[in-house]
Parts: sequence; C-alpha cells; structure tokens
Amino acid sequence: MPDSGGHSKPGKAPSPFLVQYLGIKAQHPNALLFFRMGDFYELFFDDAKRAAEILGITLTARGEHEGQPIPMAGVPYHAAEGYLARLIKSGERVAVCEQTESPAEAKKRGSKSIVNRDVVRIVTPGTITEDTLLPPKQGQALVAIVFTSGGAEAALAACDVSTGYFEVRPFVPETLGETLSALPVTELLLTEADGARPLTQNALADLRPSVTYRPNSAANARSGERLLKDAFKVVALDAYGAFTKAELAACAVLLDYLTLTQAGDDIRLDPPARDVSTPVLSIDPATRASLEIDIAINGTRQGTLLSTVDRTLTAPGARLLGARLARPETTADTITSRHDAVAFFLANDHLRETIRSALKTAPDLERARGRIRLGRGGPRDLAAIGAALKAGELAVAEFARASTNPPQLLESALTALTLSNTPDLASLTADLGQALTEDLPVLARDGGFIAVGWDAALDEARTLKSDSRQIIAELQARYIQETGISGLKIKFNNVLGYFIDVSARHADPMMQPPLAETFIHRQTLATNVRFSTPELSDLAGRISRAEDIAKARELAIFDTLCQRVEAASIPLSAAAHALAELDIAAANAEWASEAGAVRPTLTDAPVFEADGLRHPVVEAALRKQGEGFTANAVNLDATGDSAPRFALVTGPNMAGKSTYLRQTCLAVIMAQAGLYVPARSLTLGLVDRVFSRVGASDDLSRGRSTFMVEMVETAAILTQATPNSFVILDEVGRGTSTYDGLAIAWAAVEHLHNTNRCRALFATHYHELTGLADDIPSATNLSLRAKEWKETLVFLHDVQPGPADRSYGVQVARLAGLPPRAVKRAEQVLKKLEAKPGAVETLPLFAAAPEDEKPTQDIAHPALDLLESIEPDALTPREALDLIYKLKGQS
Repeated sequence: MPDSGGHSKPGKAPSPFLVQYLGIKAQHPNALLFFRMGDFYELFFDDAKRAAEILGITLTARGEHEGQPIPMAGVPYHAAEGYLARLIKSGERVAVCEQTESPAEAKKRGSKSIVNRDVVRIVTPGTITEDTLLPPKQGQALVAIVFTSGGAEAALAACDVSTGYFEVRPFVPETLGETLSALPVTELLLTEADGARPLTQNALADLRPSVTYRPNSAANARSGERLLKDAFKVVALDAYGAFTKAELAACAVLLDYLTLTQAGDDIRLDPPARDVSTPVLSIDPATRASLEIDIAINGTRQGTLLSTVDRTLTAPGARLLGARLARPETTADTITSRHDAVAFFLANDHLRETIRSALKTAPDLERARGRIRLGRGGPRDLAAIGAALKAGELAVAEFARASTNPPQLLESALTALTLSNTPDLASLTADLGQALTEDLPVLARDGGFIAVGWDAALDEARTLKSDSRQIIAELQARYIQETGISGLKIKFNNVLGYFIDVSARHADPMMQPPLAETFIHRQTLATNVRFSTPELSDLAGRISRAEDIAKARELAIFDTLCQRVEAASIPLSAAAHALAELDIAAANAEWASEAGAVRPTLTDAPVFEADGLRHPVVEAALRKQGEGFTANAVNLDATGDSAPRFALVTGPNMAGKSTYLRQTCLAVIMAQAGLYVPARSLTLGLVDRVFSRVGASDDLSRGRSTFMVEMVETAAILTQATPNSFVILDEVGRGTSTYDGLAIAWAAVEHLHNTNRCRALFATHYHELTGLADDIPSATNLSLRAKEWKETLVFLHDVQPGPADRSYGVQVARLAGLPPRAVKRAEQVLKKLEAKPGAVETLPLFAAAPEDEKPTQDIAHPALDLLESIEPDALTPREALDLIYKLKGQS
C-alpha cells in the first residue's frame, strides 16, 4: 500500500498505515470510508466489497491483514461525485477521509512517517450540497422529530443544508404523517425511543424515508439551546421567539447531527423560520398519493400536478412552487397576494416575457450561496451569485421601464433585488463581474479563475511565470547599458540558479567601484567570471516561486470573495427568495394563459362553486393526443344554504367519476397554493383539510388487505374531517360482501353529512344509496352520462343531476375485452338477478345458485364465426342470398 504498505502477518504488529486506517474506520463503523490515497479514494475490507457490489467496480486486494488479503476497491478523486451519488441513492453513508498534509510535510517528521488523514465530512442523504448529486428542481430536507416524554407534544427541526433554510415548529403528534409528507424529507432523524413509538412506526411505513437513529440523550432541550446559541453566535434566543422544550430538543438532535457530519465545522444555516401561528392546508399521505400532487403512483414526477403546471425557469423558483403545492396556505391575505401577482403578469404580457427572459440567465443563487458558506464552493459558485444578482438587477430595470405599479408581493421582491438598496451587494456584484474569468474551473485549487488586471500582485506572479524569459532579457539589456559590456549574459544552471556571465577581461571593472556596489562576485572560471545582484537574486526567487505565489494569491482572493458572500448572506438569501418569487408569479401566469385558468374568488362562506371545472393533468394529457376535456360544474355548501353539502355521484366505470372527484380537490390545492384554476369560475371558502379516498391498493408489508387499507383511510376521514374540510370518497365498501359494503357505505354517508358536516363528494355503485338524497336534508344525486349505441357504450363524461339509471358494468366488461361468451353469460345472469331483487341469491357476491339451463359449451365452427362477423341490418337482398349459399357450403 502507499505510505508504508499494508502488510500485517499473524503475530506481527500492523503497519502504521493500517493502524491509521483501522483507527479512523473505528470512529465511523456505519459509513463507507472513502480513504484518500493520492489521486484515488480507496475502500478496504467490507467497505470495498459493498462499494464494488453497488458501483460495479473491480474488487481487488492489496496487502495482508492477519495473514489474509485485504479487499480493496477505488474510485478516481476527480470523478468521486458520481460514485457518491450512486452510493447515497443505495442508502449508504460515506465518510470522506482526506490527506491533511502533503507527503513532503510528512517526511519532515521522519522518512517513514505517513501522511496525516482525517474525516472532513460524512455524506448522508440529507446533507448533500453538490449540484451533481441534487436534482435542481427538487428541495431536500434533513428533519429531526422529537416527542415529549409523555408523547403529548411534538416538534420538528428541519433544514436544507444546500440552501441554509432552517425551520423549527411544533405539531400535533397525531399529524406526524401529514407533517412529514408535506416536506421533501431526504433523511429523518429520530431518537431510538421516538422511533419505537407506534405512531412513528405507522408514519414510517406510509412514507418510507431514509431514517437515521440517534441516541436518546441527543434530544436534550439544554443542548438544543446551547447549540442554537453557538450556531448563530448569540447569547440569548429572544430574537427568534420563545421555543418549547420539544422544539429545543428537536434542534439539539438536528444541530448535533450536522456537527457530526460536517466534522466539527461551523454550522451554516439561516435563522430559524418560526411560522407557528399560520396553519397550512392539511393533506395526509394517502390523499397526497391519491391526488399525485408531486409524486405519481409510479414514483416519478411525470404526470403529477406539479409537472403539469410548472413553468418556472429557475431552480429556486421550481423548488418554491413544489413547496407551495405541498403546503398550501389557509390565510386569505397570503393567498390573495399571490393571486394578485399572477393577475399582474397576466395583464402585462410583454413585461412577463421580458422578466422571464431575464430569469433564464439566473443560476441557482440559493445553492451557490449555501456551498460557499459551507466551504464547498468554487469559482463557478461565485460566478453564479454574480450572474443571479445581475439577472435580478435586469428584472428591476424592466419593471422601471414598464412604468407599472406592481402588487405588494412583487414590489417587495423588487426591493430585495435593487442593488442600490444594499451597497454591499452592489459592490460584490460588480467585483465578481470584474474579478472572474469567463472559463472557470470547478475547484479553486485548479487556479486560473481571476481575471487579468484584477490584482497587481497576482498579475506580477503570472507575468513572472509566463514571461520569465522576456523579463530576464530586459534585465540583461539594462545591465549591458549600465556596464557598457556588450558581451554580458544572464544565464541559468542548477547550481547557481540565475547568474551574470562576462569574459575574464571584462571582470575587473565589475569588481571595482562603482559597479562593485551592484554586482556581487560569485565564481571565477578560466575564461569567464560570474556575478549576481540583489535584484537578480530576488527576481530568480520570485520566478521560481511564481507558480506557487500565483496559486496562493488566487486562493487568497477566492477566500476574500467568499468572506464577502458570508458577510452578505442575509441580503443574498432575500435576493434568492425574491428571484424565486418573481419566477413563480410569472410562471403561474404563463401556465394560466396557456390553460385558460381563472382566478378563484375567496369567500368566508364554506362553499365550493365551480363552473366548467377541469382536471389539469388529464386535460394536458388529452391535449397532447389532440382530444378535448369535458368540463363540469360542482356546487357544494357546507351550511346547506345555497347548495347541498353532500353529493352522491353514480355512473358506469370509465365514465370519469374519479376524475370528477379528484379535480375538485386539486382545485382547492391550486387555489390555496396561489395558482389560478382550470375552470370558467370558482368561488371557494377556504379549506382546512382535504381528504381523498380514491383508488384501491393493499399494504402487504403491514399485513393489510385492500379492504383494510380502505377502511383505515375512511376511518381517518370520518374522525378528522371538520366543517371546513373537503372530502372525496370513491366506492367505499366495495372490498367485502354486498350487504357489509352497502352498510358501511350507508353509515359513512350519514356520518359525513350529519356529523362532519363538510363539503363532500361520494362516488358509489351502490344504487341503493341514491335514495338517501331524499331522506337527508342537504344531499343530492349527480351522475355521469353514458349512452349505448350499436351495442357499444359511449361515455359522455358530463355530469347531470340525479342518479344513473344503471351501472353498465357488463358493457364496460365488453370494452375491457372479456370473451364474447363470458359477456353473454354475464348478461344472462344479470337479467335473472334483476328479476329477483328480493332474494339473497340475487346478490352479485357469493350467489352460486345453479342455472336452469344447461351450461353452454364453446363450439368452434366456421359458420358460427361467419355469422358472428356480419351486420344483418347492413346486408342487401343479394348479399343475404349469397351469405345463405356460403353458410350452406360450410354446414
């Protein structure tokens, strides 16, 4: 092995290198150790086996330990990020161990000394900052959850290490699942005790996040207070509001883990956001999955609400849009301000276009700032900060040129982007533009990123390095002029370095005053004499050191610029948010213009009055196929004054019931997130929670059947929905016997109407339920129309008052491709069952009564196949006669 080898035979002490490696590995037993060896990160023992398996790299051996070959695998240092990404995606943690000194420095301690190494960082799913490892449009959150000892209170501390965002807030323990599902959790921190709670186990089973368990002692309120004070360098926390013990304990878990993963470096987070008094729209995990807000059923973002409406041009804008759809508002003023911003850009098309053109040039200011603050940034991050600030300045200029009066939300964003308001940002932007070259390296240590003319000392060092011959020639010419010796030369050798060489006959004048005061005798040869001067000695030293000086000077300039970024961190954060705010407003206006979406009207009454409502995702998919979407109206009023609060929706499968239900919930989410909605009009009373029980799935990992999952979700709705909630349920009770299912559905309808008293849509195939609309005061029936035409069922997708006349189940089965004989048999059985509505054996489930007629048999015959293929009404007399002769021939 490099350094000093890795051999360790039985009975023999391990080599110094192996002692070093094993000591560092012992400190990080749960992480793969990336051990820096020159230009490679190498892994040994079980780490090597695991990495080779995940990465598909060669597993070899180097040296021995206790008489056995040491497994080894390695990845190039310059390509390490790609390998890190794959390991993290596989659920691994990686401890990065760097050389903390050069081999030359190690040798100063002794010829057999090995290079010192130490872990500088532990890479985990929640602590990634590199652009190459992070999806640019997706946020990430490292989240710590803590419960009080009795479990009555809970709090979370969450941060995005890549941007510096930091949030601390309490939450109701029973809402753990929906609290976590509203965040882009990439890693969840739990104490061992809290991880064992049944409430936690249920939430983890639903969400399946990457979980890291911490000791119970980590959740200590006093430690949290101390770590907060240390992180923000304050002696009191009063400026950040009053923290509960649970909140401080959550901070302790989070900040202690950050200290561990950053190897003791300072924690670089923004002051904690404490929105404790503003609740957001509650959406539980089952509802999120059902509505496919930001993650589709297949686990991707394609086909989600977010992917459909996203027209943002910047990465921070895309992340902010995702966060707002994940956590819509419930405060009318906040929602109205967002709608005002969209309305402004819709009314100013040209300005919207110019602002979006400016935003296209804005790099990811949030993450560039985060990397610089963490000491992981490079010249490109500095350039990104400068370019983003210039894009913001351009946007401000475009608004000024348009001479408009933007709404308050946009005005605040423009104030944050006006560099003249923040002189430090203005000078930083100007300096970054002048100091950096166009072709920038990724890492500062690669050099060459500071522009010529920015720093005189750097220019001199570079000139010495690149123009040393010219400088020596100019000095030689000056010495010739001073001495009058035309044969004077400046030469170089490895012994003397640079020296002045003259013939012996010219040496005497140089050894006499006044030349002797400048020229110092160095060496006399048979025919030549060599001299030096203080100027030449200094120049020779500077030339030899020029490359090191240039690199060191560039790094010093880089550090100075990074310190200025750190000093301007708060206004930079405000500018980043302002760019995202402009991006979202313009992007939402762009989508609204494309989709024909309208501004929702907010009201205090608990109503949902939509005309021409459409499902944005389904409509977009149909548009790509050149087809249109059938819009429908929805009118609900939780008070029952202006409309029913509850609607039973019937109609055949494939008619669009689920789409009709889902588009109402999506409209609520979009409206309260600050977007326009795809409809002709929408009047909405703000909703506190949305619930969606649509679709069927089992949960085998927890031993739950499809019906059990359905019942658990329905139970959550019936126990948690308030009069301000919005509920959609689809085919409750279908997974059991007809009587049981009908009874459960009946009870659910009555409970939602009489107890929860919320706005609700209830789709069902139990036509017996439709009679409830006549018995309960604030309910109605709706149905989706379908028509039979030439033995084919045509779905019209429009909603009409009243119940459906029939379910058309057999016709849908025919469309699904059921064999014709099975379809005919189904029609026979259906007719018999419909003829005996009062008998138990007429029920569709478990009715196994024998048939009177003999069982049909499949008979293959050409004549039958021919008859099956014809359309009798379409035959002419001549064609009918020809057919008879043809059948005669096949009989």
